[in-house]
Amino acid sequence: MSDFDLLVHTPEFSLGVLDGLVAASGPSLAGVAKEVLEVPDGRIVPGWIDAHVHFNEPGRTEWEGLETGSLALAAAGGTTFFDMPLNSTPPVVDAASLEKKRLLAGEKAHLDFALWGGLTPDSLAHLEAMAEGGAVGFKAFMCHSGLDEYPFADAATLRRGMKIAAGLNLPVSVHAEISRDLPRAGHDMAAWLASRPQSFEQVAIRLALDLAGETGCALHIVHVTCPEGIDLVTRAKQQGVDVTVETCPHYLLLDEEDAIAIGAPAKCAPPLRPAKTVARMREKLRAGEIDTLGSDHSPSSPELKTGDDLFAIWGGIAGIQHGYPLLLDRELNLTGPASMNVAKRFKLRGKGSLTVGNHADFSIFIPDDRPIERCELLTRHPISPYLGMPLKHRVKATFLRGAKVDTQTKGRFLRPDFS
Repeated sequence: MSDFDLLVHTPEFSLGVLDGLVAASGPSLAGVAKEVLEVPDGRIVPGWIDAHVHFNEPGRTEWEGLETGSLALAAAGGTTFFDMPLNSTPPVVDAASLEKKRLLAGEKAHLDFALWGGLTPDSLAHLEAMAEGGAVGFKAFMCHSGLDEYPFADAATLRRGMKIAAGLNLPVSVHAEISRDLPRAGHDMAAWLASRPQSFEQVAIRLALDLAGETGCALHIVHVTCPEGIDLVTRAKQQGVDVTVETCPHYLLLDEEDAIAIGAPAKCAPPLRPAKTVARMREKLRAGEIDTLGSDHSPSSPELKTGDDLFAIWGGIAGIQHGYPLLLDRELNLTGPASMNVAKRFKLRGKGSLTVGNHADFSIFIPDDRPIERCELLTRHPISPYLGMPLKHRVKATFLRGAKVDTQTKGRFLRPDFS
C-alpha cells in the first residue's frame, strides 16, 4: 500500500499528497508513492488565490472566458479565482445571475472558484439572496465602473449595503476612487495618467473606512496604488476597523514611464503611478502592510484596446499569466498576500497554505531565463503589458487538490465556510 498518491521532491522542500490533501511536508520525505516527481531545480509554491478577476462570462466571452482565463491563471501558479460581478452579461446583481454564472463556471473553469455579488443601487434588495447562493462578498464601485449597466454606489448606497453585508457576515470590496473632472491636456497616455491622481483614491478610501467603522462591515479595498492609501488602512486597523487591502502586480512592476511607452495595454483604473510610488508600494508589501494580491485581470477584445484617444480605450490590464511570476522573480515573500491571507479573509477552509490536511493546491516553478513572448499567452487575446520583459522562473506544473491542472480539470464552487 502506498503512503502517498503523489510525492514531490525539490532541493529545499518535499510534499506528500494523499486523497487530494497534503499528507506530509518537510525538507525531505521518505515513503512509497503511486507517482514520484523529482524536480532538482524546482521550487514548490502554494497556489495563488486570485480574488480579483474579470473573466467576462456569460455574455462577453469574446473578451476572455472562464476556460481561457482559468488556464492562464494556472500557468501563473494560480489554483483558485474569485470572479467579479461586472463585465459579464447579465452582471451578477441578484440570485438568478449568480446561479447562472455558477453553473457556467462549473462546466468551464479549470480551477476552483468563488463568485462576487454586486453592490449597486438596484441590488440592495438582493444581497441576502446572493449570500444564500454562496456569494463570497459584494463589490461596489465608488465611481463610474466603465459600464452603464453596473452603476456606482454613492455614500448612502454604500452605507446601506454595508449594513446588510455586516448582518450577513460577508465583506464588501470597493473600487476606491471618487473622481471629478479635471482639465485635460490632450488624449494620450500622459493625459490619462494626470486625469486620475492619487488624491481620488485617498478621498474614497477615507469615506469607505468611515462607513466600515460606522456599520461594522468587513471592508476589502481593492487595487490600491499608493502608499498613502495603505497608510490610511493601517491606521484604521489600529483603530479597530475590520479592513484589508489589496494591490495588483502591475502596481508593483510598472510605472508611468512604462505606461507611456507601452500604450493602450497599460491603461487601467486607477492608473499606473510614478516610479518612486511603485518602489514605496513594494516596501509596503515587504513590510506586511498589504494584505492580498489580486491580478485585476480585466481584458477586452482587441478593437477596444486600440485608437488614438486613450480616454475612449478600454481601461483594463490583461496580465494574469505573468504578473505573479514576475513578482516572485524579485524575491518578494508572497505567501501571505497571494494565498494564506486570502483564504483567511474570505473563509476558505482547506485553502491558503500547504499545511497537513489542507488541499494540495500548489505550483512548481523552475528556472527559465527568456523574455515573455506573445505566442505563449493562454488568454483569449494575446494582449499583455509584460511582453518582452525577462522572466527568470516559469511554472512547470500547477496542481489542484493533488492533480495536475490541464484542459480536463474541473474546478469546484467555493462558498465561505462560517464554521
